[in-house]
Amino acid sequence: MAMVRRSGDDPAPPRPKSGRPRLSARDWADAALAAMREGGLAAVAVEPLATRLGTTKGSFYWHFTGRDALIEAALERWAETETETLITDLEETGPDPELRLRRLFAEAVRSAAEDPLEVALLATADDPRVAAALERVTERRIAYVALQFELAGFPGPEARRRGLLAYSVYLGHTQLGHAVPASLPGGAELDRHLDRALDLLLMR
Repeated sequence: MAMVRRSGDDPAPPRPKSGRPRLSARDWADAALAAMREGGLAAVAVEPLATRLGTTKGSFYWHFTGRDALIEAALERWAETETETLITDLEETGPDPELRLRRLFAEAVRSAAEDPLEVALLATADDPRVAAALERVTERRIAYVALQFELAGFPGPEARRRGLLAYSVYLGHTQLGHAVPASLPGGAELDRHLDRALDLLLMR
């Protein structure tokens, strides 16, 4: 968990004389994720991020003890926005687990194809911080997908196997979408392709 310098009970810092709104720890975490999208983990550096945010390093050190704490916060933010928020949205689509699976599969594959962040994280999986975040997120995602298969009527062990297979298909599409995008169909054909993949995964 990111080491944040001050708790919610600490007095607020003085408002900058420029009148600009104070930056939050989340602003810094989002900026760090944007840097990872562009240049991987190595692109997370305090001074360039301060320039990107139009502030000084003082703002950074108000929230974080150092670069490692920022990286931890950014990875937590990634897990929140790319996993937990999506799961919350899916739970509002209704009680049909097959419908949730189809929507999840389509949205996740399209999002990963457009966003290089996940590929950048996978490429730096040898970093212990990234490896730990990937492990947590992967288990959370597979468990959620497996639950949908179980709700669709598959026994627990079989639901887990199908959840793992579905996630493997997702990762394969993610890597292909960035490495060899021409190998994947586009537009409506991609929708049909993904629906067919779910048909196979749901076959009894």
